[in-house]
Amino acid sequence: MNWLFLAVAVLAEVIATSALKASDGFTRAGPVLVLTLGYGLAFFMLSKALRTIQVGVAYAIWSGAGIVLVSLVGYFVFRQRLEPVALAGMACIIVGVVLMQAGSLW
Repeated sequence: MNWLFLAVAVLAEVIATSALKASDGFTRAGPVLVLTLGYGLAFFMLSKALRTIQVGVAYAIWSGAGIVLVSLVGYFVFRQRLEPVALAGMACIIVGVVLMQAGSLW
């Protein structure tokens, strides 16, 4: 169940960060409401996940998945470019998160 909490935390953070971009500097009320609720839910769910998941592993997954997913939202929704070096960096993040998870199993 705690892995589900972590997954919800990641998705809530991605939605909140996307709403932060859409808020246009906190000038649009709808996205500001979404980002406020999203970040609140993200931290609440992360706190639930941390009951059994190691903090370093949970944070690596939360932040790493967030970076990759927000970059994809930026590409598909906000039409931002993803340079090859950025893609390589995201691949390194994914490999790092996998290694941290594998290490926590030993």
